[in-house]
Amino acid sequence: MEFINDILQYNYLSNAVIACLLSGVICGIVGTYIVARRMVFLCGGVTHASFGGMGIAFYLGLNPILGATIFAVLSSLGIEWANSHGKVREDSAIGMMWGIGMAIGVLFMSLRPGYTSGDMSAFLFGSIVTVTTADIIALAVATALLVVGALLWHRTIMFAAFDRKFAQASGVKVDVISYIMAIVTAITIVLSIRVMGIVLLISLLTMPVVAANIIFKEYRRIACAAAVVAISANLIGMTFSYYAEVPSGPAIIFVLTVAILIIKLLSLWVVRRKRA
Repeated sequence: MEFINDILQYNYLSNAVIACLLSGVICGIVGTYIVARRMVFLCGGVTHASFGGMGIAFYLGLNPILGATIFAVLSSLGIEWANSHGKVREDSAIGMMWGIGMAIGVLFMSLRPGYTSGDMSAFLFGSIVTVTTADIIALAVATALLVVGALLWHRTIMFAAFDRKFAQASGVKVDVISYIMAIVTAITIVLSIRVMGIVLLISLLTMPVVAANIIFKEYRRIACAAAVVAISANLIGMTFSYYAEVPSGPAIIFVLTVAILIIKLLSLWVVRRKRA
């Protein structure tokens, strides 16, 4: 009851709860596409590359989320372009973006007057209580647009994700979908950084999907279940971090790990009972 009373009393906690709900939905939907297209490593590269934009924005005294968004979108589009045109191998492009982005971020943040190592911790490992009202509004708009887009075009997106060559032969504009989803993925990453942090965010995009895929095999059901798992893990992890006084990001990862283990064990138990 104490936690619920604090949520109602303090604005930063209510913002954190809303962020848990919205980031769970958006990461569940986008994460399903990422896993289906086997883009997990690309997601990690874009996440770490966005830190370069944060560092530059910090140095210039601008909003770090704005800088991260620009870097994330450009990195995501660049990797997608390099991969589709065969200019650079995808894993090589991701590795370069990963390292360059982190190096630029650390460099510019260290050049910032009054810099301390604590300035980076909230972005690297997540601090959900630092979510602002502006962050909530941006996350709500992105989530609403994503849900509408998923309802209208989920079949086309699923088609392009699972079998790109056949989809292209069938007249689907695979390249257009890929670039749009690259931008959506980049925006999702940036808007969820305060929840999980750059280092751990890739887990929020993949672990709920892994948990959902143990039970469901259909793309739409996996996306819905992944969103539910992500929301549940966010809320439980946030509650745990509140009482244990630990960062929210690691707490959420711990909850997701336990959830996957439980779901996997239950699924094995059900299979054995059916065979018996």
